[in-house]
Amino acid sequence: MTEYFEVIDRDGAARIGDLRLAESITTPALVDDVLSDAGSLWTADRQVPEGSEDEVTVLPHRGFPAGTPEEVQTAFDPSVPDIEYPSAAVVSPETATDHGTDVYVLSGGSGLVGHSAAFVEAVLATRDSIPPDAGLYLPGVATPGNVALLVYAGIDLFDRDRAVIRGTQGWYLTRDGEHRLKDLEELPCSCPACQGGIEEFDREDCVSHNVAALEAELRTVRNRVRGGRLRDYIEGQARHDQWLTATMRRLDDQYTYLEQRTPLVRNAEITAATDDTLRRVEIQRFAERVTERYRNRFDAPLVLLPCSATKPYSDSQSHGQFREAINYRGHVASMTSPIGVVPQELELTYPAQHYDTVVTGQWSETEIEFVADILEAYIEANDYSRVIAHVPTDYQVITERVEGRLDRDFEYTVADHPTTDDSLSNLSEALAGEPKYRKRERQHNVIRAIADYQFGAGAGDALFGDFQVESRYPKLRVRDGDREQLAAMVPEYGVLALTLAGARRWVASSVPTKRVEIDDFVPHGSVLAPGIVDADESIRVGDEVIFEGPSAFAIGRANMSGPAMVDSSRGIASEIRHVEEK
Repeated sequence: MTEYFEVIDRDGAARIGDLRLAESITTPALVDDVLSDAGSLWTADRQVPEGSEDEVTVLPHRGFPAGTPEEVQTAFDPSVPDIEYPSAAVVSPETATDHGTDVYVLSGGSGLVGHSAAFVEAVLATRDSIPPDAGLYLPGVATPGNVALLVYAGIDLFDRDRAVIRGTQGWYLTRDGEHRLKDLEELPCSCPACQGGIEEFDREDCVSHNVAALEAELRTVRNRVRGGRLRDYIEGQARHDQWLTATMRRLDDQYTYLEQRTPLVRNAEITAATDDTLRRVEIQRFAERVTERYRNRFDAPLVLLPCSATKPYSDSQSHGQFREAINYRGHVASMTSPIGVVPQELELTYPAQHYDTVVTGQWSETEIEFVADILEAYIEANDYSRVIAHVPTDYQVITERVEGRLDRDFEYTVADHPTTDDSLSNLSEALAGEPKYRKRERQHNVIRAIADYQFGAGAGDALFGDFQVESRYPKLRVRDGDREQLAAMVPEYGVLALTLAGARRWVASSVPTKRVEIDDFVPHGSVLAPGIVDADESIRVGDEVIFEGPSAFAIGRANMSGPAMVDSSRGIASEIRHVEEK
């Protein structure tokens, strides 16, 4: 059981933690000054030391050369004693398991940096084998240039070793790489070690600078994790080093590992500056849910529109003009990179209103293929009598590609630019004779579409077959026929927040629920991990979750994934919105 380490915040696999020593340390952090190594069992008959709460004691351990068979390592793996002070167990990917310590030291880390496949395999195997609320320490590898990606992969603790060694070798480290000291004509830093200028700068100063740069980079990384913006940062940083680029992409290939740890909603804006953004969990998850869960409920032609810089799109001037021309006679879906296809009902749903992208008027081949694949799957999954493409020329390379794949013709209405009078007139005329749907129908379909997206295909009809909507779009309140509130839409994220009545309807429906079994208590405010008995593996951070126990029925939003709730011994599992005592 982890006693001295607690995860406070999460950004994918990256975490903000609290290493609770006599003086707490906020992680990710350097731990050189608070680490006491009991030593190797190969060199002596080591005894378990008398530790203290001032430091983390690395328990007696054995190291093995890379490639040592798992059965050999396991045969020599010592048992870890049950101790009552902050402790760390040395593990390899083959021997990693729950030893009940607060920290796990991944051995052989220095040999992994430079081999992206081996690094990703080792970190994921270790991270999946140790408790989710324990710290993971990778010694001898951290530099200002790689520590952000190491944190992104799930590492919490580091040391100064590599920064010091490189400094003594005459290498000057920065967040965008390393430089030979002899090749520098000026110092690109203003830390205390660099104040004297290049003429007096020696290798001792280089060591001091490297350590200061590493500490500064960790401060930057912690702030990025708190703000949910670490991925944006490493996409830019990875361009400075081939290993970083390869490792980020190999991590992207581990979708299950990252998806389980990536929140469903967040306030942070996604900065789409490279094609690598398309591989982000948030983007892939949205595309998957739109093509697999969403179903069009409007009896109207599909009108494809370009996106807008303003989010949500309907607040933009251009979409206001499109709306007047369409006049409730067509169903709108916007095309955009990096999101793909956004039906009008989901324009508020994260990340559809939480991104910004580079606008050049030209699409890369990767973007074209990504959006074309989503548009093709979307049209195949939804029955539209007509498809009207009111999009500029640079979008038409996508629609034309989909036309060829589906062997059907789209109708194009843009004369020169989508917002000119001629283009808007063409759009209006293309919809002449189409019946109008009512604004209330749109409001109802918004709720049902969000429910499908959030809870699963068919949830909209199962949970909200008979309901009324109050308040103005997008701040909708959902009530049933007896005027009992079932849910409210949260406009910041475009998701539904259920009431107890809504939660009971969810339980009574055929839609799979996200359930957590709790101990015999009535939660107020939050549920802590020690109070969790069991939880659905499908629960993700941000999910609506039903909590049930002998004494209470409650609804809230998850702060941990389902597996983390079950396997953690510390931390807030969920915030509780409504609770009913049994």
